[in-house]
Amino acid sequence: REFFGLNEPEVEEVPKSSFIVGLDLGQRQDYTALAVLEKLPFFQPQFHVRHLERFALGTSYPSVVYRVEQLLLSPPLSGKAVLVVDATGVGRAVVDMLRQAGLSLAAVTITGGETVSHPATDEWHVPKRELVSVLQVLLQSSRLKVAKLPNAQILQREMGNFRVKITQSANDQYGAWRDGEHDDMVLSVALGCWWGEHSVEPNIRMV
Repeated sequence: REFFGLNEPEVEEVPKSSFIVGLDLGQRQDYTALAVLEKLPFFQPQFHVRHLERFALGTSYPSVVYRVEQLLLSPPLSGKAVLVVDATGVGRAVVDMLRQAGLSLAAVTITGGETVSHPATDEWHVPKRELVSVLQVLLQSSRLKVAKLPNAQILQREMGNFRVKITQSANDQYGAWRDGEHDDMVLSVALGCWWGEHSVEPNIRMV
């Protein structure tokens, strides 16, 4: 075809953004937190935190599963989101509940050490230092943005409190550096960032 006397240039399809939902599961004394990240497909992808949610202490796991299911089925997430869940400890039982609800997911067990492993199709073992490192790189390169959200200040405070602690045995421990501080928000974001940066697993479908 001609365009003003010249060959019309081919229009390249612009890659569309996708969404990642990070879910950090708490126990009786810990909050459960959920973060929705939009991944923008630039040469170096950017991650924009679009939604942050912290469940009240004592919220039942069936209630958490129901909320996650409803969120993933609603626009703009429906068919465009990957669910990444903390499967550490009690999280494994909740992962089973999410699967029973028909949700495809990536189950991440947070470990010590230094090596990421992939023991099953939808399961990963990821050192906490790896999650922290990814978050630090994205922040330092301005590739992680947080929208003006009701819980954004909580996330900011948790990031400020998140420190590396070196034990006497020289093992790294990552977490809130003051007693009484929580890290649920920052871990929900870190789970999503880690997946978006490193995983291209084809068997995890969008939900």
